[in-house]
Amino acid sequence: MARTAANGHLKPHLNQNGLKREDIKRNGYHNKREKNGPGTCVASRQHKQESFEQAPMYVAVMTYLGFGIVTLFGYFRDFLRAVGIEKCHLAQEREEQKDFVPLYQDFENFYTRNLYMRVRDNWNRPICSLPGPVFDVMERVSDDYNWTFRFTGKTLHNVINMGSYNYLGFAENNTDFMKTVAEKTSQYGVGVCSTRQEIGNLDIHEELEQLVATFLGVESSMTFGMGFATNSMNIPALVGKGCLILSDEVNHTSLILGARLSGATIRVFKHNNMHSLEKLLREAVCSGQPRTHRPWKKILIMVEGIYSMEGSLVRLPEIIALKKKYKAYLFVDEAHSIGAVGPTGRGVTELFNVNPADVDVMMGTFTKSFGAAGGYIAGKKELVDYLRCQSHSAVYATSLSPPVTEQIIRAMKCIMGNNGSTEGIRRIRQLAENTKYFRARLKEMGFIIYGHEDSPVVPILLYMPGKVVAFAREMLERKIGVVVVGFPATPITEARARFCLSAAHTREMLNQVLHHMNEVGDLFCLKFSRRKHSSRPDLHDETGLELSS
Repeated sequence: MARTAANGHLKPHLNQNGLKREDIKRNGYHNKREKNGPGTCVASRQHKQESFEQAPMYVAVMTYLGFGIVTLFGYFRDFLRAVGIEKCHLAQEREEQKDFVPLYQDFENFYTRNLYMRVRDNWNRPICSLPGPVFDVMERVSDDYNWTFRFTGKTLHNVINMGSYNYLGFAENNTDFMKTVAEKTSQYGVGVCSTRQEIGNLDIHEELEQLVATFLGVESSMTFGMGFATNSMNIPALVGKGCLILSDEVNHTSLILGARLSGATIRVFKHNNMHSLEKLLREAVCSGQPRTHRPWKKILIMVEGIYSMEGSLVRLPEIIALKKKYKAYLFVDEAHSIGAVGPTGRGVTELFNVNPADVDVMMGTFTKSFGAAGGYIAGKKELVDYLRCQSHSAVYATSLSPPVTEQIIRAMKCIMGNNGSTEGIRRIRQLAENTKYFRARLKEMGFIIYGHEDSPVVPILLYMPGKVVAFAREMLERKIGVVVVGFPATPITEARARFCLSAAHTREMLNQVLHHMNEVGDLFCLKFSRRKHSSRPDLHDETGLELSS
């Protein structure tokens, strides 16, 4: 029987990929076996607060039927194009290259020209204002069925923004708040034009990294200029051939890409299912690598704090218990959770009251709650020092822009209260209040929504492809900007609209959105929930936050 190299006492020195672990005794793990049950009281409460209601069977049947009809019409239109009756607007191979292997896969081409083009007007809408709680949308029309667009010169003003990740409202242009950003722009300019390892390491970069480490309660941190690359370029530096990655099935594309680039073996466990995860861990420890049965060099569990498409929260206490039991490493992506959850905005570790040191690699981005750009990796000092030399994103990428760096510092100091005000904690509480209110009202109306009640990401299930595009167009007509998502970004039967709450949303804005949601839900028959919800839901949380009436 093979055992992982990490199955005994772990040496405190660095291994070949820079991760350091010390011997940890098992604590917090309940040996009582439950299929997907809680391991702690906090986890039990979290599981009960998440909702993943299934739609009636007829909805799934109609969804498949809708895709089937659209596909059949797509093949019919391809026939019309082939005989010259209908013009084909899609780029085609040159005549002299007709014997070459096609540049694109056939189905990708088919999906683009026959399905996506029908609904393309619902995406990439250009805005011409600050993306705050409201924004202005430039009007555009198409004369060739969405193959091309032209602007009309008109602007749709004061559209309520329900799609941006502006959780704490720091995407703002208040001159008093932005004063320090303007000063740093004057002092340093807007670009560094070098990497951190050359001559692009500014004092404000060092200040930001110290601030991030203090904020998270860890030894050290390092920052990167792009949130996506923080995952995709750092994971290959941590694991490689002979390592095993256990990834949640709904992890973000940046995590998936990083895992594939690493060359490590990847196995996927069911979303937030501890039984599935433990089964893979046990198998990995007992069987080792395929064919040789040698122990895995490392086992890395990859999860997100808030899952951006599901609105669910990671079951962190239980995962930590499992990773300690099987001596694995844990990588937590807090892109959507940092700043957005926890009494003081410190993410899922604070929300579940776990020790940040129990998370080996803490990753997050500045693109959402902080209203800026870039990302960070935080943890042990040895881990961060290793990544400074080995990460492609650290070695080759240009440093963070000075005004962006100052914006992050400004927002983080505001959240921590280091600027002498309580504005940061007020925004965190306002976001929590808006989230609970909005979710409770939608459930009361009869919509099926996914996710945890503390999550500001609120997916509303629409299911059928025709209803998805009709919903987006109708909401824009009512001056509400929403994001709709469908296959292949979601399972084919789970197309949805994704609402993102913000501390900048006023109760009046939310009530206006809810009013129109109620009408549109009745108009398009979108209220699929069969559960009974109280007309006076309990809008109190366990931290003493009471929602205003």
